[in-house]
Amino acid sequence: MVGGDGRQVAGSLTSWLGGLEFSGADADGVTRLLVEAVLAWGTAQGWRVYRKARSVVPLPPPYADRHSWVDVGIGRPDGPPVVVEIDQSDRRRTLEKLQAEAAAGRVALWVRWGTGRFAEPPEPVLLVPFGVGAANGPAGKLFSAPARQRPAPVHSGADLGESTQDGLFGA
Repeated sequence: MVGGDGRQVAGSLTSWLGGLEFSGADADGVTRLLVEAVLAWGTAQGWRVYRKARSVVPLPPPYADRHSWVDVGIGRPDGPPVVVEIDQSDRRRTLEKLQAEAAAGRVALWVRWGTGRFAEPPEPVLLVPFGVGAANGPAGKLFSAPARQRPAPVHSGADLGESTQDGLFGA
């Protein structure tokens, strides 16, 4: 179960990111823009923000004497620390890291970005979805935000008011 003010924090970040606009960014560029936006959000709240904060999760062997990192760590005087990971893909290692952070008493936020739907992670990890539009550019896929909604397709315009399905499909 998510404790404390985690859902409020996730909602606040979701709203903040809703104002982010860009066009023509590659995947690395989108991640950089999101990291900067999360840092700005934390700073605007009056919190201490850290890029590449040390995680509670050690690296696997042969680097077990070292620790992993989270994309953004946030210290708050009025609540538990917040950790944020930013990913385009659904990485199991990210989920495991965020679950360990939550078990250590932190609010664990997973900013997932992309063009599709995002599966909700299991609690206590909280999803912060960020939808983008995508187009093929000369050097690969380019992304923009906000994601543009495509209009519904235009239909024939035929009046089907009195029509039935009798006789269709050999019935």
